[in-house]
Amino acid sequence: MLESMIKQFKEFLSNFIPTEAARLFAPLILVAIIFAICVMTGLALVKKKKIKKNTFAFYMFISPWLIGFLVFTVYPVIFSFIISFFKWDIVSPKQFVGLSNYIRAFSGEDKWFYKSLQVTIQYTIFSVPLQLALGFGIALLINRKMRGVKVFRTLFYIPTLVSGVALSALWLHMFNYNFGLLNKTLNLFGITSQKWLTDANLVIPSFVLMSLWGIGGNMVICLAGLQDIPQDINEAAAIDGAGIWQKFKNITVPIMSPIIFFNLINGVIGSFQTFTQSYIMTEGGPNGASMFYVLNLYNQAFSNFRMGYGSALAWILFAIILLFTCCIFKSSSMWVYYETEIGNTKIKKKKGGKAK
Repeated sequence: MLESMIKQFKEFLSNFIPTEAARLFAPLILVAIIFAICVMTGLALVKKKKIKKNTFAFYMFISPWLIGFLVFTVYPVIFSFIISFFKWDIVSPKQFVGLSNYIRAFSGEDKWFYKSLQVTIQYTIFSVPLQLALGFGIALLINRKMRGVKVFRTLFYIPTLVSGVALSALWLHMFNYNFGLLNKTLNLFGITSQKWLTDANLVIPSFVLMSLWGIGGNMVICLAGLQDIPQDINEAAAIDGAGIWQKFKNITVPIMSPIIFFNLINGVIGSFQTFTQSYIMTEGGPNGASMFYVLNLYNQAFSNFRMGYGSALAWILFAIILLFTCCIFKSSSMWVYYETEIGNTKIKKKKGGKAK
């Protein structure tokens, strides 16, 4: 419906301005007109005292974000879902094919679908736990009152500021077979140079190693959680004779479990969306060993111009991430601890005792 409105508006504008300009500016002009109508309607409702001035001012202040969210997020999401049922190469008219794009993925017609899914899951299984463990471990080490600890916190966090293409370019040099830092370090210990990005058996471990560059984000969140643990609990446990390991196992980990849960969810979602590293550094090679799911999606949509099939792959990825997230949420009742649960348990016990 919105697409047809824009098309009709373009045809209307072409009567007054050149056709190319109409194609370019029609969506923006249409959004501006809709916004102006909404503002005029709001002012009229304010005058009739149907809505308060503060309410109108609130919506006016958030309108830039709201328009951006509707135009650049909601509309593309809805449009991608619609065209996932079409065969479309951008140039030719859309051709409705029903569920053919989804059947194409699961039937094996796309040789990279299952391979890319396998690579992505393999990467997720190894990278996410390592990021969680190292981030938590470093947070424990720097959660101390000692001279210079703030410097170490900053040094561990700074690498997270470098990401995307810049990070990929940096690690390309570090993984280089001839002059890379990693191979030079191995050579100092008498170990031969490794083909980090051209060996099918090493490319995923290389990307897992590279993912540890961003553990500073997990570290900061874990550090905030550790500093929020009441000291009187640890002091009481120490008086009762609890050692370091007992306090860590029975106090620190249970209280930190919501933080670990949060980082786990973010890590899984982020790892399934891995794209830049493989696109810049290996282009899915060698022999598809680093063909991540999103890279295959990109190739299908923008290299092979199968926009409908690419959109179907995107919605399949959404379903897969949703499935994994739901499984993690379902399992959280067995290992995630919330302080409010103790209070609720005590209240229930008291009520049960009075009833007796």
